[in-house]
Amino acid sequence: MEGEKMMNTAPQDQHRWLRQFEGEWRGESEPVADGAADDACWSGSETVRALGELWVLFEGRGDMPDGSAAYTLMTLGFDPARADGGRFVGNWAGSMMTTLWQYEGELDAAGRVLSLYSEGPAFSGSGTARYRDTIEVHGPDERTLSSHVQDADGNWSPIMRIRYRRQRAA
Repeated sequence: MEGEKMMNTAPQDQHRWLRQFEGEWRGESEPVADGAADDACWSGSETVRALGELWVLFEGRGDMPDGSAAYTLMTLGFDPARADGGRFVGNWAGSMMTTLWQYEGELDAAGRVLSLYSEGPAFSGSGTARYRDTIEVHGPDERTLSSHVQDADGNWSPIMRIRYRRQRAA
């Protein structure tokens, strides 16, 4: 049966790739342009854990620049049934906004940069815009999360970047 096959998906290499993030992490925002000051000045922690063998949950907590508490939850997995051999999928929600961001993306050929694309409210307050979040692996205990918005000409402008360092493995 088709439903049975969907319910018994074996982990793929892409699912195993996501498992490298399991553990406790500490994150701090960085300037998004060389030589620029970091306006956000965000710091916080993140617990990354597996949800079975197919999903990974990133649970973040920290303080917003105004001092209020911020909580985030990102889920990531891989859907082998998507076009062209499958796509990474997931979502992101934060306590500071009402938008649920839906992700779909791909891993670069070197296996270091996961690009996740989404659509959400435009900064102008009118309409929507395309966004790209990238997770770049710098080593087993260091990664960055960068966010970009796409302009009308198709160029990507940086919004924020957070550098995470592993505090404890899972």
